[in-house]
Amino acid sequence: MQVTLNLPDELVKHFNLEYLAREIVEALVVQSYQVEKITSAEVGRILNLPSRWAVDAFLKEHNAYLHYDEADLESDRETLRQLRKNHSYSNS
Repeated sequence: MQVTLNLPDELVKHFNLEYLAREIVEALVVQSYQVEKITSAEVGRILNLPSRWAVDAFLKEHNAYLHYDEADLESDRETLRQLRKNHSYSNS
């Protein structure tokens, strides 16, 4: 989709016009991620980032930290418990 914007000259003078469209898209992506309108996977697809690590680095660079709550922590703990359990069986 193409969108036309009228931007104030006072704002535009602070940007390199060659990269302005990309910077606007990145700002919109960051904002959308921060308010949980899009996921980190969508960030990667929209910005054509090559990996999850690139997405994480992009978000960190823009102070848009990954959404991680207590439920995520508990899920990770359970996964770790299962991995340890499976590992101990394979070493027996």
